[in-house]
Amino acid sequence: MRMSGGVEWALHCCVVLTAADRPVPAARLAELHDVSGSYLAKVLQSLSRAGLVHSSQGNAGGYALTRSAEEISVLDVVTAVDGPAPAFTCTEIRQRGPLATPAAECVTPCAIARAMTAADEAWRAALRAVTIADLARDVTDDYGPRTFAAIRGWLG
Repeated sequence: MRMSGGVEWALHCCVVLTAADRPVPAARLAELHDVSGSYLAKVLQSLSRAGLVHSSQGNAGGYALTRSAEEISVLDVVTAVDGPAPAFTCTEIRQRGPLATPAAECVTPCAIARAMTAADEAWRAALRAVTIADLARDVTDDYGPRTFAAIRGWLG
């Protein structure tokens, strides 16, 4: 499964938002991660449309998580950015060519479609099992307890 770069950016932003005391402007998030502000704004809009973040206008405006980090899964973010479509789409290739299987005989998915569907379901289950809070804990474990204090300080 290949995901867009926007997924990585969105996940990083969601983790950063767990440390924020107030809404964070998109430009500030882009600067923190040294990424394109215009592309990040589109990613944040996708998160907003999915109800994972909300934006507020004005001097104190920016983005904030809409619910606790424990309630937002990695799969929620992936789906918001890249959409809900499965990784594999069967085109019924078995019904083509000189030895094509008649459509009437193709009443169940073929072995390849079944294997790919099972893999997609396992991938989604794995992403559903990890929350933004889990990622934030892992960041703290990886980089130390001062990490989020430093982020809060830089954002402020």
